[in-house]
Amino acid sequence: MAEDLDWIRTHCGRMDHGGCALKVGVRNNRIVRVTGDPEGCLNRGYVCAKGLASPDKLIHPRRLRHPLMRVGERGAGQWESIGWDQALSTIAARFLEIRKTHGARAAAFCQGMPKGMEHFVLIRLANLFGSPNVVAVQDVCHAPREITGRHTCGFYPVADFHHSSQLALLWGSNIVATNEEGVICSQLTRALRSGADLMVVDPCRTELAERADLWIPLRPGTDQALALAMLHVIVAEGLFDEDFATNWTWGFDDLARHVAAFPPEEMAPITGVAADVTREAARRYAAARPAALQWGNAIEGTPNNFHAARALICLMAICGNLDVPGGNIAAVEPPVMGLGEFVRADRLPDKRKEMIHAHYGTIPQLMTVPPALFKRAVREEVPYPVKGMYIQCANPMLSWADSPGTRTALETLDFIAVSDIFMTPTAAMADIVLPAATQFEFNDIGHYGLGHGIVLARPKVVAPPPDCRSDMAILNELGRRMTDPSDWFEDPDEMLAAVLKPAGLSFRDFAEKGCLQGSARFRKYRDRGFRTPTGKVELRLSRAEKFNLPPLPDLGDMPRCDDRYPLLLTSAKDPHYLHSSYRWVDRLRRKSPHPLVRFHPDTGRRFGIRDEETVSIETAAGRFLQTARLTTRVLPGVVLAAHGWWFPEEPDDPLGAWDRSGYNMATAATPVGKAFGAPTLRGIPCNLRPEIQKPDADGEK
Repeated sequence: MAEDLDWIRTHCGRMDHGGCALKVGVRNNRIVRVTGDPEGCLNRGYVCAKGLASPDKLIHPRRLRHPLMRVGERGAGQWESIGWDQALSTIAARFLEIRKTHGARAAAFCQGMPKGMEHFVLIRLANLFGSPNVVAVQDVCHAPREITGRHTCGFYPVADFHHSSQLALLWGSNIVATNEEGVICSQLTRALRSGADLMVVDPCRTELAERADLWIPLRPGTDQALALAMLHVIVAEGLFDEDFATNWTWGFDDLARHVAAFPPEEMAPITGVAADVTREAARRYAAARPAALQWGNAIEGTPNNFHAARALICLMAICGNLDVPGGNIAAVEPPVMGLGEFVRADRLPDKRKEMIHAHYGTIPQLMTVPPALFKRAVREEVPYPVKGMYIQCANPMLSWADSPGTRTALETLDFIAVSDIFMTPTAAMADIVLPAATQFEFNDIGHYGLGHGIVLARPKVVAPPPDCRSDMAILNELGRRMTDPSDWFEDPDEMLAAVLKPAGLSFRDFAEKGCLQGSARFRKYRDRGFRTPTGKVELRLSRAEKFNLPPLPDLGDMPRCDDRYPLLLTSAKDPHYLHSSYRWVDRLRRKSPHPLVRFHPDTGRRFGIRDEETVSIETAAGRFLQTARLTTRVLPGVVLAAHGWWFPEEPDDPLGAWDRSGYNMATAATPVGKAFGAPTLRGIPCNLRPEIQKPDADGEK
């Protein structure tokens, strides 16, 4: 019964970015029940299926529970259980050997999307060790929006659903399925109930697209073409905010002349959006004061992500929606320790010049190495050799473009250590695997450093298994062995205390409050201007020549189909998983048991494919298999495949059949964009073929 449970308030973490407040019922160090917390500052009681199932991963029978050392070939699944001292000593010794032989920059530290404080502890370790190379997927997730924002308007423009908006424009963001940083779908639902109109830009007619006042069915990979066409309409028809454009933008006349070349009629064959729909979308957005543009990372999965982000920020700016309540705001951070101080950026002052991607002249402030350029360094030793890698909260074999090339890079490295809660395909390639504690098993701070003006308390709910440790604890101990111990802590919780010290709160006090939010201040530019060289929103980049980047948003290279690859491939995240995580959680797997590739019935008839048939999705880079799902929700000519699939239940494959249905079996790591080193993950020309299953020895399929 619920009455005999100990109830603890915390926040969800490591299931998606969302940060829902939870009430967790515990009995005898075991979680019995999870509910949404009605007092949660972001979700107000909402919780998704992943959050409800999150306790299941703590007690899974195949959870990693002891440090392991590889005794066979990489990927062969042969391990020896070892103690923590041996595991940590081995990792430290190997990394120190690499630094002595090849220099500190030959050691790389890898993270998936930031889950909590561990990402910044990893950066601290890298900085103190002397390595500039923290490798992450931010080139295709978050960095193009955040860093382009900093260069264009001086901040990361965050959609504000905490205040009234006349219009919510969701652009490549399906937040009822995958909640994003600081933006929970319940916030949008409240905004719509309060009278906000809704527009959705998506190649799939999602649940939100069905509810929308206007659905804009965009061909994948053409976001900047649509944004430029909308800018054309707004400028040509004089729909822009004249006062803001005159007084607070730099280069408006240049932009106006530039977008004259992108009328909706000429962009329609590229975007697939009829000219009259583009014009209606532009007029609706311009007329709504304010309008919140919630952009998802779907716009970032191409080499053109800089152009797409620039064009959308220009839309926000000329319509007067920057840093106004209900628009896209410059969130004010709460009084916590700054990131630079925490990660000890002072110890590596030349980091920007030493990172792998500095060799390629990527945009300033990109502080994580793009995986495509990291793999080139491993395989070709350009710009210098990389020999060892520490990986946490990540599964690069599935999540990086060009999965076969990723495996080759991992095989090339001299040493790999992985911290995880389950034996993933990537962990199976390691020399040492460490059993991590997971959500609910340690104190943590959520949303630190993500630019949404909020940090969330995640107090420990239950104790982890005896031999499992939090990533923060692991990194703290490695830091004491690999760098000066005086730069580290006796207890990992001291890191949390340091972050909270400016707020005058202990972690216990913070946990009772639940969250810290920065002050709600708007139109801050009126007092100090925008934090750009010109003090204005730079529609034309003043430092474009210095950065060797285009001064105005442009088309770039658009997807081009041909007779061999006549369709356009894109992907969607599954609402029951986090990228490649948790397909081993039975409660979630039952809800989404198979990798489904969705396409229109007309496309199925054209290629002779029936519903539920196994289909081969083929590109110039490779192929993978998924199960066909014919649906009118997807545009004709578009193939919407599932992302992150592998099969941990495969009994005879230590790598979990990683190469069967993984989306990145058919993506390439070249070419990449100049600004962010990003490859093409969306809008990829492809073909479909029915997979012919060969009969087995008994003559049966």
